[in-house]
Amino acid sequence: MAASDADAAEVERLYELGERLSSAKDKSQHAADYEAIISAVKGQSVKAKQLAAQLIPRFFRSFPALAPRAMEAMFDLVDMEELATRIQAIRGFPLLAKDAEFVSKIADILGQLLASEENVERDAVHKALMSLIRQDVKSSLQPLFKHVESGSEIREKVICFLKDKVFPVKAELLKPQAEMERYITDLIKKSVLDVTGLEFKLFMDFLRSLSIFGDSAPRESFQELIEIIQAQADLDAQFNVSDIDHIERWTSCMYMALPIFMRGGSSSKFLNYFVKQIVPVFDKIPEEKKLDLLKTVAASSPYATAQDARQLLPPVVQLLKKYMPGKKVEDINHNYVECLMYTFHHLAHKTPNTTNSLCGYKIVTGQPSDRLGEDFSEHYKDFTERLTGTEETVRAVSKRLTQGMADFNKAISSAKTEEEKTKIKSDQQKSTMTMRAYNNILAMAQKITLSWMEQPKKPAPTTTGGKRSQPATNGNTPASKKGRGEGAARNQLVNRAFEGLSRGGRGSGRGRGRGGRGRGWGYR
Repeated sequence: MAASDADAAEVERLYELGERLSSAKDKSQHAADYEAIISAVKGQSVKAKQLAAQLIPRFFRSFPALAPRAMEAMFDLVDMEELATRIQAIRGFPLLAKDAEFVSKIADILGQLLASEENVERDAVHKALMSLIRQDVKSSLQPLFKHVESGSEIREKVICFLKDKVFPVKAELLKPQAEMERYITDLIKKSVLDVTGLEFKLFMDFLRSLSIFGDSAPRESFQELIEIIQAQADLDAQFNVSDIDHIERWTSCMYMALPIFMRGGSSSKFLNYFVKQIVPVFDKIPEEKKLDLLKTVAASSPYATAQDARQLLPPVVQLLKKYMPGKKVEDINHNYVECLMYTFHHLAHKTPNTTNSLCGYKIVTGQPSDRLGEDFSEHYKDFTERLTGTEETVRAVSKRLTQGMADFNKAISSAKTEEEKTKIKSDQQKSTMTMRAYNNILAMAQKITLSWMEQPKKPAPTTTGGKRSQPATNGNTPASKKGRGEGAARNQLVNRAFEGLSRGGRGSGRGRGRGGRGRGWGYR
């Protein structure tokens, strides 16, 4: 008999077996027929295998005793070379999901098939997985997240599937809501121990979208998110100034935590780490990373507690003194000064009685820490001189920059190529941002001694070329109860001051050495 005739005969036999099973009232009496269908998977006929891939799932639930053999046969089918056979088996998998054990095994196999290079096969896998997940969310998701957690070769494919297919329909899948949101949260917490920056951001954005972490959630929920981010930032590890990956990860994680700080999560551990681990070696940190650190600290300063403010304010003042000249100079590091002055404003607002010993500003709060009996007039003189020098420098540089801004439009008009225009526009944008930073510094320098004190009525100062008006005295100034609390109204100029700071991004490079494959973090 020719091969084609044998194939046709085998296919015909399977059709007969299938029809007999379909018409049988008590299918359990026809186990031999179902076994014959399963055995066809080991045969030579490709068409018979494709037909078996249809028939095995169709009658699977009628023969529980043969379920393990049927399942193994289906697993063999998705390993076949013929694409059509694999796709047919993939489409049949959801029909085999009769209990949790089978669901987990099928989800595991389908997860591995996400790596398929054939679009039509990958599409079939996506549909089969979603069908499986809708039947049993817990048993389906657990093996998928296991691939992410274990760092298997297909972890990136699994993460893409979760991002594109599962997360967008969370409202449909996660029912009952509270129970299932908690379940998937626990899966994610195990999976993010070794991920890239972009992957971690993906998972954290998803967690923040869950109702258990919504605006009405208890504060403990926000703190849980903070603790996940803290673990990712390695805050229990000794800071290594030569470990660029750790610097980027710390910065990125703290920036990611900002929205949670706003909602009540504690920034204490991040700020304590900055004070104890980073500040002592700040000078040794690469210049391009220093600004990222200062930006994140500045952005978090409005949400620091009074206790954290007392700890953070002294090193901030020392850094301010380093970057604010005591006299007029050619220019200053405007980015550093902008960040530090903004941070100083918010921290001093929360702990006004600390300013006396740091910069000679006596604010009466009625606490022993006011240290009113001590003389800090030298600190006061030094700090105000630095403010004056900074303001004079900024005004002079701003004047030159303003005069140069008019030249950009002329240069763009005379540019001969699009490339030249693009470069000029880029330089123009940089100058605009620099001017914005200078304006912010001027706004804060003028208000820096007044943000928590009663402002005396004085004639409006000149805006061009004038010198900064000095406070009349560094004498005792009572602090109102409102000024001492965290709910006090903040100076609007100060609130606007940080708008010019770029927020930075997150990279997805690799290289994170945590004993696993290593996934790096790029802040930009």
